[in-house]
Amino acid sequence: MNKYMSSAAIAALSFAFVTEAAATEWNVSVWGKRRAFTEHVEKMAELVSEKTNGEFTMNISYGGLSKNTENLDGISIGAFEMAQFCAGYHADKNPSITVLELPFLGVSTLEEEVAVSKAIYAHPATIADLGRWNATLLMPSPMPQYNLAGVGDAPSTIADFKGLTVRATGGIGEAMTLAGAVPTSVTSEEARQAVDSGIVKSIAFAPHAHMSFGIMEVAKWWTADLNPGTVNCPIVVNTDALNALSDSEREALLGSVDESLAYYIDYYNNETMGKWGPLLEEKGVEVINYNPERLAEFRELAAGPVAAKWIEENNARGLPAQELYDLVIETLGK
Repeated sequence: MNKYMSSAAIAALSFAFVTEAAATEWNVSVWGKRRAFTEHVEKMAELVSEKTNGEFTMNISYGGLSKNTENLDGISIGAFEMAQFCAGYHADKNPSITVLELPFLGVSTLEEEVAVSKAIYAHPATIADLGRWNATLLMPSPMPQYNLAGVGDAPSTIADFKGLTVRATGGIGEAMTLAGAVPTSVTSEEARQAVDSGIVKSIAFAPHAHMSFGIMEVAKWWTADLNPGTVNCPIVVNTDALNALSDSEREALLGSVDESLAYYIDYYNNETMGKWGPLLEEKGVEVINYNPERLAEFRELAAGPVAAKWIEENNARGLPAQELYDLVIETLGK
């Protein structure tokens, strides 16, 4: 009996070991702190765990695995399995998706941002572009149009932007340059320090980031409807890690994208924007609204020239740049 029980115990332990070994655990690299910008990642981890009965889990690290500007590099070498990054951090590494950061594209809702992002992510040229880094695009991090919050004199005309130092990246930075501003591309985590030290007088962010990174603690004004554009910050996975998943795990992951994005949009529209208006009022922030004629001036100044330059430069890279740009416009038209 003792011998039999020992064999049974060994068998039970062996089964438990095999079961534990079969579990899949992914490390996910994001940055800052949990906020609207990461809610779809958090929801994805929750859904995947639920659908696999805890056999596929995600450990989400806020800055513990990599710098935000190095997340794509980490994905490429398999340092972690999933990550978030922003295209403007390293446009040369992901030129295809920078089309989504061009200024004044006409995107007005988070749903439209999701639609144009998905269209670009699915294009063969984009898949090949990110494939150079062993990365597969999983889902966007849809953000509303950026606007500026700052200190000092508020810019009420294009002329007022001349000499204004601003934290802005990608197409927004180019648009600001054409308006006479002086953009710099400090990371989001460095933005508040840049204002405090006088490196910049204004920050181009979406509302959640203005709140999360402490900009509204010092801001005196905010451009409510300039809407020069936004940044594109996808969630990517290491392609080898994706291919190594079982069929059920892959289905749990890919099948959770739309639900995670829907949760994100609902959270942003209700939780984040629900706090935004009261915060502006509480802090006594001057809200700047531009009349239609002035907004048209901005668009005429920046939209066409920046897009034309982007198309020319990326055609030279071998990308079907005009095709990618047209895809964005056509998707918006639908």
